[in-house]
Amino acid sequence: MDKSQIRKKYKEKRRLLSRNDIDSLSLEIANLSLNMPIWDKTYYHLFLSIEGKKEVNTEYLLHILQGKDKSVVISRSDFKTFEMNHFLLQENTPIKISEIGIPEPTDGIVIEPSLLDVVFVPLLAFDDSGYRIGYGKGFYDRFLSKCRPDCIKVGLSFFESERQIIHENIDFPIDHCITPKKIYGFKNSNLYL
Repeated sequence: MDKSQIRKKYKEKRRLLSRNDIDSLSLEIANLSLNMPIWDKTYYHLFLSIEGKKEVNTEYLLHILQGKDKSVVISRSDFKTFEMNHFLLQENTPIKISEIGIPEPTDGIVIEPSLLDVVFVPLLAFDDSGYRIGYGKGFYDRFLSKCRPDCIKVGLSFFESERQIIHENIDFPIDHCITPKKIYGFKNSNLYL
């Protein structure tokens, strides 16, 4: 299957999930994340879920991060440049839902990608080599290319991996992916489970 076919397939799979499915599967993903040796780091980038796209609910991961007193970084997308700006999440960080449904900070303390230790990555699908398919705008590929080589990139998915996804040179692989059933580790990872 090509990327557009895979996007269509996984959007449909997500569409069939109920609110209860999303919450219980997201909680399983968050609980499984506790088995990863990533919790000794400082800066964690977390995407805020787009409810209308039935993404993994990252609220559970946010509670874990806050409970461990970690620095959480969130982003605002610029659809003119297809770049993301990153801000430290604090109690007083103003969050607004964008025109396309993305919860984003409107202002705050700017954090450079080079500071990030762990990035939780949204995706529609991923394969056995760690390549992911998102919504097709390349925001995360551009963002991940600016992170340090030792930054740990962790995908979050309701569904298990595809065998192989055709990828391009600009596609940036993830190191791990957490599903409700297991944690995948890929050959590009510098973190072994």
